[in-house]
Amino acid sequence: MEITIIGSGAIGGVLGAYIARAGVKVVFCDIEQEHVNHIRNKGLRIEGPAEEFVVKGEAYTPHELIARKKQLDWVFICTKAQHAQQALDQVCQLINKDTTIVSFQNGLIDLKVPVQKKVSEPLCCFVNFSADYLEPGRILYGGVSSVAIGEFNGSSTDRLKVLKEILEHWGPVKETDNILGYLWSKLSYAALLYATALVDETMANIVDRKEFRPALIELCAETLEAAHVKNVNVHSFDVWRPELIFPRENQKRELLNAEFDRISTWMAKNKKQKSGIWRDIAVRNRKTEVDFDLVPILEIGRQHNLSFPLTKFVIERIKELEQGVKQMSWDNLMDLKKLYEDEVLR
Repeated sequence: MEITIIGSGAIGGVLGAYIARAGVKVVFCDIEQEHVNHIRNKGLRIEGPAEEFVVKGEAYTPHELIARKKQLDWVFICTKAQHAQQALDQVCQLINKDTTIVSFQNGLIDLKVPVQKKVSEPLCCFVNFSADYLEPGRILYGGVSSVAIGEFNGSSTDRLKVLKEILEHWGPVKETDNILGYLWSKLSYAALLYATALVDETMANIVDRKEFRPALIELCAETLEAAHVKNVNVHSFDVWRPELIFPRENQKRELLNAEFDRISTWMAKNKKQKSGIWRDIAVRNRKTEVDFDLVPILEIGRQHNLSFPLTKFVIERIKELEQGVKQMSWDNLMDLKKLYEDEVLR
């Protein structure tokens, strides 16, 4: 068995390193030549709360992987959402009917493989552990958290059981017949993380600010309402309990405040203090995954005559931050709060 990691950054790098350390053959693939060279020559360093270790392994850029001309066995697509389909297309010539593809993207990703390849629909993996690509060959790992895997049709298959065995070299993995419930729940949590990226501050400190909580809760409720109209039964994970947020009529302010206190405390203990969204904008100067995470929520709203004003605001403000038109500031959250008071409470 050989696992090829397409996108060996934060998530792919951590999973690949743990799997390789367990003795499974792992091939790392990434577009960053310096990162590839470092893994190949010096190894990939994982810096976590409990341990640090280095693994060496085969590593290639996509062009080098193609030049190797070896058919792929298992393929983990671990890129950013906006690059996932292109990454899969690049290596498609190395895929055959016996290849198993696993999608590790956030957002509503529907990876397509040419019909003539006769490849089964990709398996899906929900990942909530935190990790950051710091520099070539070095990844910050926040520690064990939730991972769930499933077939999109909810069936239990042999390949799903094999995937579980592979990923358990990293940590505990849940096999589920409701993978969409996990993915949509993660989207509602992602809405909160996008809001925290509007300020150059730790996630914990932002969530701890009670004056912003009603707006943040409604922002998450908009995504959960979109899931509801799509007939998705969302699933709680870690400290995220979407059932406290939606349906809105079931909200209890005291319970929600206690829950957000718990989330803030949990975030404060994480080695990764700011979101990957924040890092994309503030450090790496690149686009976030907002077009695949939050933009589809607006389209679902339009299809069902639902208005999601807070989601629309966060999308627009994130894009302004990406373009340098706006700067990270508490003023951004003040604007979100005012919009909530004007549009939702009126």
